[in-house]
Amino acid sequence: MSTTTRLSVNINKVATIRNARGGNNPDVEQVAIDCERFGAQGITVHPRPDERHIRYSDVRLLKPLVKTEFNIEGYPSEDFMKLVLEVRPTQVTLVPDGPQQITSNSGWDVVKYKPFLRNIVAQLKEAGIRSSIFVDTDHENILHAGDCGADRVELYTEPYATMYKINPEAAVAPFVQAAELAAEREIEVNAGHDLSLENLSYFIKNVPNVKEVSIGHALICDALYYGLENTIGMYLDRIKNYN
Repeated sequence: MSTTTRLSVNINKVATIRNARGGNNPDVEQVAIDCERFGAQGITVHPRPDERHIRYSDVRLLKPLVKTEFNIEGYPSEDFMKLVLEVRPTQVTLVPDGPQQITSNSGWDVVKYKPFLRNIVAQLKEAGIRSSIFVDTDHENILHAGDCGADRVELYTEPYATMYKINPEAAVAPFVQAAELAAEREIEVNAGHDLSLENLSYFIKNVPNVKEVSIGHALICDALYYGLENTIGMYLDRIKNYN
């Protein structure tokens, strides 16, 4: 159902490999350039306070290099907000994860944190930065994300990926309903977390109006076997040819 979905490649894992040995191999900035050259329509990074993968300095270096859409994910701490308001990417995706979390494994309780998120979104809007709030498929969270003024929600897709192997139809149903509700409220939809070559086509085929999928871990793992250029082509093929 989605015909204009963009692929944003999350390059955090590239930085993880670099940081394991020090130095600059692999070169995160060059990988971002190459991802775009190979067809990616966006670059995503998620700097964390301990800089265990993407560093704040990487974000600053990437900004002039990224020619497509630059998406910065993260918890909107004071330091994070200073960074994104300085760099001014295309989009900031707000996630609720704490400093010690390995990965983002839940969406916001938007009702609980609504005043906080409304203030953050207002700062981004004033700076001309598109905002996206990371949520699950709970309808209340989506509605309140709209009330916060967010341009988009990013649907947390790990539950879909987990259930897809057992029952694809049941797995995708909540996401279809969530996307339809978002469309009714004129909120655009992104999606991400554990989307892969195995499950991406079915998701895109069934979930309406997905503007962007952000994929990192699975894509980088696949690139170890297929090569980065070929892998990006395979993901783009899954998006374009889902029928």
